Amino acid sequence: MERPVPGQGYGFPRSHRLVSPVEFRSVFEEAFRSSDSWLTVLARPNDRAHARLGLALSRKQIRKAVDRNRIKRLVRESFRCRQAELGAFDYVVMARTPATAVNSAVLRRALEKHWLRLTRRCSDSSSP
Repeated sequence: MERPVPGQGYGFPRSHRLVSPVEFRSVFEEAFRSSDSWLTVLARPNDRAHARLGLALSRKQIRKAVDRNRIKRLVRESFRCRQAELGAFDYVVMARTPATAVNSAVLRRALEKHWLRLTRRCSDSSSP
């Protein structure tokens, strides 16, 4: 894991989160999508100078709170470590039922692939 640049920590303040239903809705309406067997990650450009994260893990898909909380912790940690590279986009992460059956290392690798794929795809589309 990388070390933070002095003066630029790896915090996860409220300003780096999607909190209101309106913010989530805007990402769901018009977003770039990256999916695999375990996760779906949506991304949409925002008007901020940094990336923001929203988590949409439903109890219908992931029954146990323990599993939902584990996945949320993994996603937040991955986002926190990569947020400087993710650009000015809003991200929403959704999990599928099979995500509960795989170990944390597999989910971390899957998230890294999603971040990479979406940053590449979003930067390609924003270039003239």
